[in-house]
Amino acid sequence: MTKLKKLSLFLVCLSTYSIFACDIHGTSGFMPENNLQIPVGEKSLGGITEVQFNRVMDKMTTLYTTVVAKTGRTLNIDRRWTDPTVNAYADQNTLGMDTIHMFGGLARHPETTEDAMALVACHELGHHLGGAPIKTTSGWASNEGQADYWGTMKCLRHYFESDDNQTIMQSVSVPSEVVTKCQFIYKNANEIAVCERSALAGLALAKLLNAITQGTVPVSFSTPDKSVVSQMFDAHPQSQCRLDTYYQAALCDHGFSEVVSKSDENVGVCTSNNGDKIGNRPMCWFKP
Repeated sequence: MTKLKKLSLFLVCLSTYSIFACDIHGTSGFMPENNLQIPVGEKSLGGITEVQFNRVMDKMTTLYTTVVAKTGRTLNIDRRWTDPTVNAYADQNTLGMDTIHMFGGLARHPETTEDAMALVACHELGHHLGGAPIKTTSGWASNEGQADYWGTMKCLRHYFESDDNQTIMQSVSVPSEVVTKCQFIYKNANEIAVCERSALAGLALAKLLNAITQGTVPVSFSTPDKSVVSQMFDAHPQSQCRLDTYYQAALCDHGFSEVVSKSDENVGVCTSNNGDKIGNRPMCWFKP
């Protein structure tokens, strides 16, 4: 970033009294800081179109403007299609605005699908609405793992609710592990399809994250991260750990209408404290 751009960003932060991540290159974004740039001219590499990008943001605006308003704040989705940054981030200011910043560079990445883009937006909304655990450094934002978890279990499920999910998934190849688990948890055909669709959106993002961080081991539903943290991990978990989070969130049978709590990490979610055996947040980042 040039000195001029840094100064401009600093002045924007001052003018809006920003309380979170005035860092468009992602130290506090969807993924760890990276220097990858994918300008509009490189759309041929893959990813989604501008029409798909805007369709996701339009739907998120429709679904969550009122939800955020009920918290006494205002939702703002900052669409930056022409910006080549491969990331996304959330912030809020003292004027009562909760913003998610969505970049075209991320949308144009070869691993990005329309559903994966929706999950990124859900992750950023999750920093505002995802509840406990809260990042100790922010005082208001759900930590990275919780944003992933809420983003899949609550937001993405809500996003898919009105779709013809059975038809959408008819021609999609779904790993047998996912089919078996989703059918074990859910009995309604549409709920099974939503579970499978959510899991695959998470897989697309985990592959993207693995590519960005130059992971040497492929991510997979059948190779969960076995690590156990000694204390709550607020930063970005590794790619496999994040896939595990997306997957368990898809398997959690607590509906999106069940509200979470900013102070109690056991409310509205799957947790061993409530006797849940499947759908709990992975111990590779979560410490009860």
